[in-house]
Amino acid sequence: MARNTQVAADHNAPPITRILAEYVAGHASRGWSDAVDHEAHRTFLNWLGCAVGAARHEAMEAALAAVQVLQPAPQATLLGRAEKVDIASAALLNGITSHTFDFDDTHLKTIIHPAGPVASAVLALAEHTGASGRAVLDALVLGIDVACRLGNTVYPEHYDRGWHITGTTGMFGAAAGCARLLGLDADRTAMALGIAASQPVGLREQFGTMTKPFHPGGAARAGLMAALMAQHGYTASPRAIEAPRGWAQVVSTKYTWNEVTDELGERFEISFNSYKPFACGIVIHPSIDACVQLRERGIRPEQIERIELKVHSLVLELTGKKEPADGLQGKFSVYHGCAAGLLFGRAAEEEFADEIVNRPDVVALRRKVVATVDDGIDEASADVTAVLTDGRREHVFIEHAIGSLQRPMSDADLERKFHGLSDGILGAQRTSELLAACWSLGTAADVRGLAALARP
Repeated sequence: MARNTQVAADHNAPPITRILAEYVAGHASRGWSDAVDHEAHRTFLNWLGCAVGAARHEAMEAALAAVQVLQPAPQATLLGRAEKVDIASAALLNGITSHTFDFDDTHLKTIIHPAGPVASAVLALAEHTGASGRAVLDALVLGIDVACRLGNTVYPEHYDRGWHITGTTGMFGAAAGCARLLGLDADRTAMALGIAASQPVGLREQFGTMTKPFHPGGAARAGLMAALMAQHGYTASPRAIEAPRGWAQVVSTKYTWNEVTDELGERFEISFNSYKPFACGIVIHPSIDACVQLRERGIRPEQIERIELKVHSLVLELTGKKEPADGLQGKFSVYHGCAAGLLFGRAAEEEFADEIVNRPDVVALRRKVVATVDDGIDEASADVTAVLTDGRREHVFIEHAIGSLQRPMSDADLERKFHGLSDGILGAQRTSELLAACWSLGTAADVRGLAALARP
C-alpha cells in the first residue's frame, strides 16, 4: 500500500560528509594554537580521571562481566583496572566509566560530553598500535571538532526530540579520531563517517540509569569499528550525514549546515569545553553553586524553613526528580543537588552515593526546596533564596556557575579533582605519575607507558 509522506527535505545540502572527511584526513598535525593544544591536554586529563575513578563501580562490573563472556583478546587497558580486553571492548568500557559519575567534560553549546566517545576509542586503538601522544592529541582535537560541529548543526531540536546527543554525535567523533589515527585518506574517512552515521546511540529516557553512560561507550565502540571497517574496504553512502534520508535530516528538524563549515580548521570546538566541579547534570551546577555560597555565608540546614529556587524550564525537565531512589537518580535531582551543596559545601561523587541520597537529613532538606520555572532566567543560571526560620531571606543569583567558560576550573582545580577520583584506585603516588604523563602527552613517543600507569 502506498504511503503519503510529507517530508520537508533539503535536497541541496552541501557535501558535509566529504568536507569533514577531507578536513580530518588533511589537517596539519598540531594545526592550532598553543591554547587549543593545552585545552586538549586538559580534556584528556579530565576524561582519564573520570574513567579511573569509576573503575570499580557496579556498572563497570556488570559490563565487564558481559564482555568477558566473549573471551576478548588482551589488547588494551581498562583504566583503573588490572584486566585488559580487546580494543572495541576497551572503547566501550572506558567510555562507560568516563561518564558513570556524570563528572566529565561538557561542550556547553550542545551539552555534549565529547571526550567520552572520542578519547575512549582513540586511546584503545593507540595503545594497540603504539601510536605517539601527538597522534592521540591530533585525533582527539579533530574528533571532538567533528562531533561538536555536527551537534551544533542539529541542536536543540535533536536533543528536544529525546536523543542523547553525546551518543548520537559521539560515534562520528570516534570514527573521525580513529580514522585520523589509522592514517586513512579522505575517501576511506568518508566511508568511516558513513558507517558511523547508521549507529547513533542514546535516548534521554535512560537518564538516571546505568544505560546513560553506555551511550558514550557504545558510541566509542561504534566509531572505532566504523574506522576499522573502512580501513579494510567496507563502504557506505558518501552522503550519509547530509542526504534527505541521511543522519541529520532523519534525527532532527533543524540542520544548519554552516555550523559544520564556518571557520573549519580555524575555530576548534574543544576550546569551548568545560569541566565539572560537581558530579551531576550540568544544569544543576548553578543551583549547587548558589547553595554552596549560602553555606559559606554561615547558613546551616537547621536554620532553613525553605529554599526558593527559580530556574529555566530545561532544568526541571532534565533534573526534576523530587525523590531520587539512588545515586544515579540523584544526579538528575536539582533538589538533591541543593541539599548536598548546603549540607556538605560540595557535590563530588561521594555526595551522590546511594546512602547519602537516602540519608534522613538529606531527604528532609531536599524536601524544603521549592523549585519554580522562570524562563527569563538562562538555563546556565539560577536564582536561589534561603528563607530562614527567623524570617530572614538570603539571596544568591548565579549567572555562570563555577566550571563554566566564564568561571573555568584551573589546571590546579583539575589536578585536585583527578586526585580525588584516582587516589583511592591507583594510590596517590601513581596518580601523580599519571597526571604528569597526561600533561606531557604531546611529547610521548608511545602512549603505552601512560596506559600502563593507569592500571593498578
